[in-house]
Amino acid sequence: MELRGITKRFPGVVANHDIDITIRRGTVHALVGENGAGKSTLMKILYGMQKPDEGTIGIDGERVSFHSPADAIARGIGMVHQHFMLADNLTVLENVVLGGEKLHGIGGKARTEILKISERYGLGVRPDVLVEDLGVADRQRVEILKVLYRGARTLILDEPTAVLVPQEVDALFDNLRELKAEGLTVIFISHKLGEVLSVADDITVIRRGTTVASVVPGETTPKQLAELMVGSELPSPQTRESTVTDVEMLKAEGLRLSTADAEGVERIVLDDVSLTIHKGEVLGIAGVEGNGQAELVEAIMGMRDPDSGTITLDGSDISRLPTRTRREDGIGYIPEDRHRHGLLLEAPLWENRILGHVTEKPNAKGLLLDLKAARADTERIVAEYDVRTPGIEVTAASLSGGNQQKLIVGREMSHHPKLLIAAHPTRGVDVGAQAQIWDQIREARREGLAVLLISADLDELIGLSDTLRVMYRGRLVADADPATITPEELGSAMTGAATGHLTVSEDGPAEGRTEEGGSE
Repeated sequence: MELRGITKRFPGVVANHDIDITIRRGTVHALVGENGAGKSTLMKILYGMQKPDEGTIGIDGERVSFHSPADAIARGIGMVHQHFMLADNLTVLENVVLGGEKLHGIGGKARTEILKISERYGLGVRPDVLVEDLGVADRQRVEILKVLYRGARTLILDEPTAVLVPQEVDALFDNLRELKAEGLTVIFISHKLGEVLSVADDITVIRRGTTVASVVPGETTPKQLAELMVGSELPSPQTRESTVTDVEMLKAEGLRLSTADAEGVERIVLDDVSLTIHKGEVLGIAGVEGNGQAELVEAIMGMRDPDSGTITLDGSDISRLPTRTRREDGIGYIPEDRHRHGLLLEAPLWENRILGHVTEKPNAKGLLLDLKAARADTERIVAEYDVRTPGIEVTAASLSGGNQQKLIVGREMSHHPKLLIAAHPTRGVDVGAQAQIWDQIREARREGLAVLLISADLDELIGLSDTLRVMYRGRLVADADPATITPEELGSAMTGAATGHLTVSEDGPAEGRTEEGGSE
């Protein structure tokens, strides 16, 4: 595949400028760059979602022009988006055949084809399981199988490891090697430079909308890649100076929360969860997604009412207070799903800056909104947090995912919260922005900020946390020392496996672990 002179302009910004990339058949080709560098726009052009203003695309020596994703699919290109596009209430088979019923029908023939593809590429997909019962890694394999089912020979994977633990990343890379061995091509977009170097055959670096380098993994390092991307060294979240005080900022006791499925069957998602976070402390929660972390955050934020238990903020019981009051009392919130809970995508940036803080300065003056001050402060956040945008009047939807995240972090940190709930605060951001967010959290922590940190980035969890706890099936099951635990050991504990470097929590041991914390 050859992309030559690809240029794409939008009002006020040039997203891609004269991009040249050559992708060899049967390889894993990584694409890296800062947030807003133009990676997503380029992939949308390659997948037929947008048309370039200039430039050409060639596949196997033939020049092509795509008017829609259907054209790209017809030429063997499939895309697995960072945010999965699966219907939870349908089975794996139903999700795979949805929109492709003409290929193999919707019954036995389709099931046979799904099992055949799954076995051929080592995906381990079960056709009759409901998607809502699958973990993140299994959902990703379903997405990969979905594009293979439609005959894709080139797969575009957008941030495929963002929510995976190390063992799941290893399994995904095994799948990619199987695909490559069969002659398929993978375009791998990621901000995790160590993973890029371990799986890619070729790497293209994009900066400010244009290609700046093509490198071979064996001849470069993460530090050199970071310098090509952002002009700085690869950052590290490691911090060991303690700022923890004895003042309790957040205390949750006995939180229990249950939900009912479509058939009315009750499922416990929080099971007697208790925790304490002190001023100046970062408490990290490690767990595979779907084990209760999201529900814990929503209970503390007042977005869900627990069946039982109490929540205290800075000595005051907030268990029955609405979300808005909790925000006004000093809780900052970086949500897991920025599109659903963090932004109004069709609203301009300055309106998004106001969200969650409409009664606070500088957004409000008395009972009225102070739009001039809100706009001015949005300009400050854009400059201070390096939000790449042509202006504050553009919509949030026009920003890349990483720049959307920087806007949210800037908004929440600007109000100097007592407690910051940070759910995946650096998901989808580049190494430069990641370092900046880490520094902001460290600095606020020194000034007494208490932080509840939820992250799928285990290096981030280990590096930033003063205290680490493992969540499994709705319970806090073990405690870890960030100074000694490794990402591999933490990843094992998250999946319920035993490890000797964790202490069993008072809430109960994980399955397969003795009371002493060793293997049975």
